[in-house]
Amino acid sequence: MGELVDFSLGVLPGMVLLVPAYLLVRAVSEPLLRIGVLILGFILLRDAMTPAGLWSFGLVDATVPWLRMTDNIVVLLGFGLGSLGIVGLTLLDAPLRTLLPYGRPPLVSVPLGVLGGVLAAAPVLAFSLGTPLAERGGDVAVGVLPFLLFMCLAGNFGEEVFFRGYLQGRLMQLTSGLRAALISAVLFAACHSFLALNLTDVGWPLLAFTLWEGLICALLRWRVGLSAAVLAHGLAIFLLSAGLL
Repeated sequence: MGELVDFSLGVLPGMVLLVPAYLLVRAVSEPLLRIGVLILGFILLRDAMTPAGLWSFGLVDATVPWLRMTDNIVVLLGFGLGSLGIVGLTLLDAPLRTLLPYGRPPLVSVPLGVLGGVLAAAPVLAFSLGTPLAERGGDVAVGVLPFLLFMCLAGNFGEEVFFRGYLQGRLMQLTSGLRAALISAVLFAACHSFLALNLTDVGWPLLAFTLWEGLICALLRWRVGLSAAVLAHGLAIFLLSAGLL
């Protein structure tokens, strides 16, 4: 459990400031302020996973990134449930809740979400298939895969709600749907800069992937709905971290 202790200690100072900041800006009518605080909090939690050893990144031939999550089932469950719990708390904010439309029916959103996830992961997987799996993170135990899938879907549910649900949803009220999608995608990639350039040595390939993934998810949220974007994001991260290909 040392990983969780390191993670908790790493995020505690920032959360001590961000929680009251969120409560203070709730009194402001413009929801973008609250959305910004939520995104800052998510970035803090996500980026703290790296020094705590909860996930690892690498490069194939200095250009193609690979990703592996922790194989600790308790941690995977905890992070997935934690993401769902945080989103649940934010849904108590009625103005934010109105930014989450249901979208298309599951018969439409699920296939398109799966297609989006495959498209997002495809360039990374295609360029890395010629490299032995041992050199790009290694195998993942079969028993871990269901918990990893849950973590990828539930954990990225929070990220999609903040970026594509709240942020893009509010931007769609202020500008065109396409412009809102592009802003959401570019900001999403930019918010991975510290992770790509300082916390890991992956650099521009990670930023290129997050921009590609962000564009797919943002367009899905615009044209199909948030559920398709959540499925695409979670499935893409699962395909990259599961070691199946």
